[in-house]
Order: sequence, then structure tokens, then C-alpha cells
Amino acid sequence: MAKIPANHPRAKSLKIREKLVKGFERGYVALEGLIAQGRGECFDYLLEEKTTNPAKKAIRAAAAALLLAKHPVISVNGNTAALVAREIVELAKIIPAKIEVNLFYRTKARERKIAIELRKAGAKEILGVGKERATIPELMSERRRVDPRGILIADTVLVPLEDGDRCQALRKLNKTVIAFDLNPLSRTSQAASITIVDNIVRAAPNLIETVKQLKEKPRAELEKILKKFNNKKNLAEVLKHINKRLTELSKK
Repeated sequence: MAKIPANHPRAKSLKIREKLVKGFERGYVALEGLIAQGRGECFDYLLEEKTTNPAKKAIRAAAAALLLAKHPVISVNGNTAALVAREIVELAKIIPAKIEVNLFYRTKARERKIAIELRKAGAKEILGVGKERATIPELMSERRRVDPRGILIADTVLVPLEDGDRCQALRKLNKTVIAFDLNPLSRTSQAASITIVDNIVRAAPNLIETVKQLKEKPRAELEKILKKFNNKKNLAEVLKHINKRLTELSKK
């Protein structure tokens, strides 16, 4: 691959693309995952490629929800493994939470390769790989197959870079669903309990730091943070931010 100059105006974005392409070449990122990244990148432009105030509020609520959970699980797909494997492992350790591989385009080879990337990043236990599985009702895709020690019994599930069908199915099972999604209008964003509208490469480190800050807080304080958060209102704030930016750009 071509070397990316440090002063290139799109250097960060190009490095993200490179990580995903490497993941694809190594066989754990799906071709469709590259398309999904392009779609998300478009929305990131609208957010000025910055973590907005609504995203910060959602990250704080997500941290509180994960710390309050009895059985938190972090779901990992190919794109997540390519972009933030180390951050996911660190987050799982400090909560603590289980890590489970869950794929829409599922093959045993992809499962194993994602597990390898997570182990390289320091993960000890990885669920959802080569095991007998339970199924999520009302879901027909391969994502219906979940580990009975993980997502099946989880009360809170962090689902980075998710598809809307599974998000909706998990909510029907009365699970708290936390999503990273750059598109505030997607089914995932609309269905999740807490939607972090931000690029995962920015949001994941911020979530780690916020969990560290809140970890020693009293349970009552965490519950207050969570109760105060309203996902619909927060998504509306994101849309207002995007609208304001587009209005300002149209006047130039």
C-alpha cells in the first residue's frame, strides 16, 4: 500500500480505510463492510469529523449503563476488529464485560480470524466462536446465532457498527442496547437504547476514559445519569447539529 503523508488533509480517514482493506485481505472484514464504512464516512463529514456534544452525552450514558449492568457483553464484527480491537479489549477489562464475535456474513473462518485479532489485542476469553449456539427469536440472519454464555443472557449489549434487525430484536428481549452509528437516521440508531453518533475510532477511546471516570461513582449517581438521558432527544440534537452545518455551508 502507498505510504500516506502525515500532512495529507485526509490522512486519518485514509489510515482507517487502510486498516479495513488489510482486514479484508486477511479474510475477516467482509466486502460489504467496506461499503458500510464508506456510507458512515459520508455522515462523518457532516459531523465535521469531530465528537459532538450529543455524542459526549451518549458516551456518558453508555458508560453508566455498562457499569450498572449485571451481564454486559460487547459484540464484535469484522470492521470493529479491524479498527478498534485493542480498545474493545481494554473496555471489556475495565467494565468488566464479555466479548462475543457476532457476524451478519458469518463463516467459521471469519470467526476464527476475528478471534485471532482480539487475542493479539490481549483478549483472554472470546465467546461466539465455533460453539453450539442459542438463537434470537424473530431474526432470520446469521446474527440470530448467539452464545448462551454471552448475548443470550446479557442485560446490556454494546453493538458497534450494527444492523437494525438485530438491534430491534435485542430490544424486544428487553436488553439495553448501546450502538455506535454515524447515521442518526438508521434503524439501529432509532431502535437502540443509547446511540453514540460518532466515528468508533474516536468514540471507543472516549468511552474507555468515561468508564474509568465513573467506575468508582455511587450506583445512585450512575442511575441518575442514565435516567436523565433520552435517546430520541439526543438524536434530534445530532440532526440539528448537521442541519446547522449544512445551512452554514450553503451560505458560503
